[in-house]
Amino acid sequence: MSEKIVLIDGHSILNRAFYGVPDLSNAKGFHTNAIYGFLNIMFKIIEEEKADYLTIAFDVNAPTFRHDIYKEYKGTRKPMPQELREQVPVIKEVLKAMGVFTIEKPGLEADDILGTIAKRSEKEGLEVSLVSGDRDLLQIASEHIKIRIPKTKGGKTEVIDYFAKDVEAEYQVDPIQFIELKALMGDASDNIPGVPKIGAKTATELMVQFGSLESIYDNIEKITKKSIKESLIVNKDLADLSKILATINIDSDIHFELQDAKLGMLYTKEAYVFFKDLEFKNMLSRFEEKQEKSQVSKEFKSIITNSEMNLIFKECQNSEQLGIQIFQHNNEVFGISIAFSEHDIYWIGINDDIKKEQLLPYIASLKKNEIGTFDIKKTYDFLDIENTQKLFDISIAAYLLNPLKNDYEMEEVANEYLGFHFSGRSELFGKTDFLKAYEEKQNEFIEYACNCAYAAWKVIPVLRKNLKETGMISLFEEIEMPLSYVLYDMEKEGIELRPKELKAYGEALLERIHELEELIYKGAGETFNINSPKQLGEILFGKLQMPGGKKTKTGYSTAAEVLEKLSVEFPLVADVLEYRGLAKLKSTYADGLANCLDKNNRIHSTFNQTIAATGRISSTEPNLQNIPMKMELGRKIRKVFVPKEGFLFMDADYSQIELRLLAHMSADTQLIEAYRMNEDIHRITASKVFHTPFTEVSDFQRRNAKAVNFGIVYGISAYGLSQDLNIGVKEANEYIEQYFKTYPGVKVFLEKLVEDAKETGYVTTLFGRRRPIPELKSTNFMQRSFGERIAMNSPIQGTAADVIKIAMIKVWQRLNRENLKSKMILQVHDELLIETAVDEVEQVKAILTEEMMNAAKLDVSLEIDLHTGENWYETK
Repeated sequence: MSEKIVLIDGHSILNRAFYGVPDLSNAKGFHTNAIYGFLNIMFKIIEEEKADYLTIAFDVNAPTFRHDIYKEYKGTRKPMPQELREQVPVIKEVLKAMGVFTIEKPGLEADDILGTIAKRSEKEGLEVSLVSGDRDLLQIASEHIKIRIPKTKGGKTEVIDYFAKDVEAEYQVDPIQFIELKALMGDASDNIPGVPKIGAKTATELMVQFGSLESIYDNIEKITKKSIKESLIVNKDLADLSKILATINIDSDIHFELQDAKLGMLYTKEAYVFFKDLEFKNMLSRFEEKQEKSQVSKEFKSIITNSEMNLIFKECQNSEQLGIQIFQHNNEVFGISIAFSEHDIYWIGINDDIKKEQLLPYIASLKKNEIGTFDIKKTYDFLDIENTQKLFDISIAAYLLNPLKNDYEMEEVANEYLGFHFSGRSELFGKTDFLKAYEEKQNEFIEYACNCAYAAWKVIPVLRKNLKETGMISLFEEIEMPLSYVLYDMEKEGIELRPKELKAYGEALLERIHELEELIYKGAGETFNINSPKQLGEILFGKLQMPGGKKTKTGYSTAAEVLEKLSVEFPLVADVLEYRGLAKLKSTYADGLANCLDKNNRIHSTFNQTIAATGRISSTEPNLQNIPMKMELGRKIRKVFVPKEGFLFMDADYSQIELRLLAHMSADTQLIEAYRMNEDIHRITASKVFHTPFTEVSDFQRRNAKAVNFGIVYGISAYGLSQDLNIGVKEANEYIEQYFKTYPGVKVFLEKLVEDAKETGYVTTLFGRRRPIPELKSTNFMQRSFGERIAMNSPIQGTAADVIKIAMIKVWQRLNRENLKSKMILQVHDELLIETAVDEVEQVKAILTEEMMNAAKLDVSLEIDLHTGENWYETK
């Protein structure tokens, strides 16, 4: 069998990938979509071709021209987008790290180089596969040279293959004739002018009839269509020039040695560093398959007897540091992986000799060691530890170091910080639960479990070093780790819900939904599917001709922001918005919550520390932080949440915490003084901004001042404020300018935040939490503007998140230290909900007031609104 060489047109494939793959960026804000798409195509081709040699040709600096004769056409080529231009040198470095042979030469285009190498290789008896997005290269297709044209769309790549016979089948000309076909019809993408008035169909007809450009001109009088004949006559020079431009030089002056292109080991350590930095996660598995397996995998050992288990736990007591992962199913432990040295990595599973009752006390005894694990909350039931000083949650540490990632799976952390790769849960077991995976793929499962424990043990010092270097070790040890136990306790406690009242609430929603349906149908003059954006758009903007209709590929946009503008003027649209809100309430809460109840009618939400980039806690399964509060029916769902018998709810909510933090962090004397006056801050701002005596400020002025106050915190633009207040952009800009004149320290502070973030790439909270902002480096204006808003808001919102976390820890500690029956059961952004024993009301009130107001020392006081009630609704 003949040897095979793969040739790739570098710039052409990069260009195709850039426009075919959705925009991608790594955490540093560097665009990666062209590189990602290029590598996907390259890997696909290599795997399909099983080639012996590989060469990638690039134009020097950027695509140039084969001939310099046609100056005016040379100037028409669009400049390469900056986002693509910056990826060119990086892909060259990646290929170099992989040992891939690349070639370029000043004065030669890549397709001249590729055409020359292809023809030389064919003469030497090789099979050639040439990959390019440029169809000019079809002219060199033959029986042994295959031209491969990739098409990339939505990240997926399809490759169309052309041998000589395939060119003839599609274009009705042979490869050599293809040059003259292109000369006739031209190619704007390659700056080949062609002959005016001659398109692809006419050019093909002429070539089929006459066979060549020369023959066409020899038989010009036989062309019956007058306009075509005249254009050919007038533009003969253009036709000749186009033929020159379309012809690839297959005898270029280049030095090429076949052995230089020998395809070797691509998955090198140097390349791995690039792939990791570019965040090409799904490509990293290729390195595991090709590189030598980590030596540690040979040291895994499965413990199967009680005596062995006893010995292992005795040995690990002498180790300062442990990595563990506890595996459970329906809250029942079925095994644990544990590591405490490079050679001590064990799996201990429940079996005939090792009973759960014997394993659990051993796990609980792990108190002297520093314990590293992934997602610490899942282990608190078994570790019997409330003091978190000796615990290290790998996922929380990794989250603090990069809060922009979507997940913090153990294999991802091991890849990033140790350069140690192992297959993850989804890759090995898909959606199969751990117990079933253990039963069906025991060897793979044990290796996975031991890898997790080993990585946890190994990565602790690396993560700690990074936390210290970034100034976040105190944040980790004093806030996030203690908070993990508080959240665990809250999840365990849950919140009670009355099923009968929930059912009645659902029925009330359904009744109002039916009422709204009738109103909407009446207003529309017909029945239709209200839940269909397409049908709704046709009714509102097609049939009823409402203003502001924006038609997309799928129909008119009926997004919330579009409908909200119309709802003021059109009652029908207001009904649609209410219908949507109630329908979501019905499905998500009235129906959804009923499926989340335990045997005691309590709901146990999960509180997440590693999702929001700002540091805020989120709630899932179910989400109790996202209950709509704007509509009365939405608020009323809080009535179904009740305290247990002998208790009531006490709710404490920080008052304007972000504005108070803005005053402190900006050190603006006017804003600080406004808060120290202990008056209505929005009325004070309105008085200053609108130059109106405090007592004469109108409700309208106060409303506008309130929008500006909160808008400034979120880095609002004049356009955004104009939309919020339904005023002109010019007027909104005047409001903002007047605000900054009133509080000049705020303007200086916000500008400094953006300036520093552009320099460092991140912003920090008062407690050292970092928030990277890669958007600031984007060449896209909208992305940069978004990054600037993040830079202004994240330090304030992130500090607010830190303050509520500190308050939660202090309140929880006081409740436990004073042996109270009352429990913290819910956190919603700036609000804490305590299930309070009736005989402990005053004590809990004092604890909330003292701990929340003193969670941070600021130049303005932290204030709370505190209420009690027989249900959650009554506390607001």
